[in-house]
Amino acid sequence: MAYSKFAKRYDFETVMDRRGLDSSKWDNIPIPGATVEPGFSHIPMWVADMDFPTAPSVIDAIVARLFASPAMGYFPLASTGFYDAIIKWHKERNNVVIENPDVISYENSVLGGVSNVIRVYTNEGDPVLLHSPTYIGFTGTVNAAKRTIVLSELKQDEEGTYRMDFEDMEKKVVENNIKVAIFCNPHNPTGRVWEAWEIQKFVELMVKHDVKIISDEIWSDFIMEGTHLPAWSVSELAKDKVSCMYACTKTFNLAGLVGAYSVIHNDECRAKCRELAAQTHYNQPNVLSVHALVGAYNEGAEYVDELIKVIKSNQQHAYDVMQTWGGLVKTQKPQGTYVMFLDWTEFCEKRGKTMDEVLKKCVSVGVICQDGRPFHGPCHARFNFACPHSSVVEAFDRLTKYVINAEW
Repeated sequence: MAYSKFAKRYDFETVMDRRGLDSSKWDNIPIPGATVEPGFSHIPMWVADMDFPTAPSVIDAIVARLFASPAMGYFPLASTGFYDAIIKWHKERNNVVIENPDVISYENSVLGGVSNVIRVYTNEGDPVLLHSPTYIGFTGTVNAAKRTIVLSELKQDEEGTYRMDFEDMEKKVVENNIKVAIFCNPHNPTGRVWEAWEIQKFVELMVKHDVKIISDEIWSDFIMEGTHLPAWSVSELAKDKVSCMYACTKTFNLAGLVGAYSVIHNDECRAKCRELAAQTHYNQPNVLSVHALVGAYNEGAEYVDELIKVIKSNQQHAYDVMQTWGGLVKTQKPQGTYVMFLDWTEFCEKRGKTMDEVLKKCVSVGVICQDGRPFHGPCHARFNFACPHSSVVEAFDRLTKYVINAEW
């Protein structure tokens, strides 16, 4: 009998205690020297995985494969339905057609794919354009490749919405002779869902200066406001210049299972990326993660639809609570991803606190968030809302009572 027959169809309400169960999120506190005071339960809201069971269709697919054969040997991807499932998902969720399955490549991770494209188009010491705030995975990947990071800061408009500074980007591209730019679509950590005109203008600017684009679209299934437009799909030129990275691991809470894929229409880039991966032998597919993807993409759409409702409710609750804090903490109104980037600048200035003190105070009452400074947020923290609604309510009650309204 299938796993889904035993479980509640989609359980987004049970508070999971994952301590001691292979969970970095639950077994670690990322703030040096911070501890949870006695009497407070842990509410980990930092690293980006979810405190929800994965979709029943994923478990069913894994179990079915295990029962079909106890052998886990080498296998051809095509025999698993891997390509068909990806094409189906993008057509139904993003309204785009991947006409040729050969443009899809298995990747062991999104950042592994990002690294390979960087190596295809640049040499050691070359500059790579990133937006700031910046996903820390990009920073680590560019540094590990021994390339140089050039930042173009996102600007907030009157409503607090993060916008690309096209004039600054062009200036940085020309001055630094940049050949590769990394685009996060939707944007982590700000949660920005880019509008079609913004993506189009960004791509046109990069194409104008012969800059190749790496678009990380791992968050593309988490859209609270607006729609997701794959960067490769905005024009024929974009197809040739944009390498897109995807995974179902974020959407279906499978990060520990590993597995991603790229969509690269440029034949030369795709061939060179595959050659780089083959040289290290790191990119052999995991048979269970592949079957997990097929189960997720073929039967998991309803799960994602219900999940989005929960995330949206969680983020809206937090946003509404923050509006009662007198402007001490600011953030963009949620648009996408399941993280929010909180700006504590005014709180620190008015209360005479440092960001280190704020982070430790949050942890002391069990609300374990992530330091925003490695994301290039000078007085920021990143919060993860992929947890039961009751946990979000409790976390922001604690922040209101013990951090915002208390003397400490």
